[in-house]
Amino acid sequence: MKTAYDIIKRPIITEKSMMSAADKKYTFEVAKDANKIEIAKAIEEIFGVKVSKVNTMNMQGKAKRLGRYPEGRRASWKKAMVTLTADSKSIEFFEGMV
Repeated sequence: MKTAYDIIKRPIITEKSMMSAADKKYTFEVAKDANKIEIAKAIEEIFGVKVSKVNTMNMQGKAKRLGRYPEGRRASWKKAMVTLTADSKSIEFFEGMV
């Protein structure tokens, strides 16, 4: 059985994701096999907020040179953009970064 912390791996902290945090939209890296319902429940359990919508994307790993000949790839991962309800509180983790 997966815990909420197995589903939500880390927050994505970029300029674009911080701009959308003002609209109560937060971005996280999640487990590749997690679905939208599991992601919403995990966010609600960890942060104590109400989730209204979850959008997910599978991000392809980039091809990178690892020396002279071999070409390697970074790992593929899954990204989730979580929108909170209007009456929900914001996530405190992102408060000081905006």
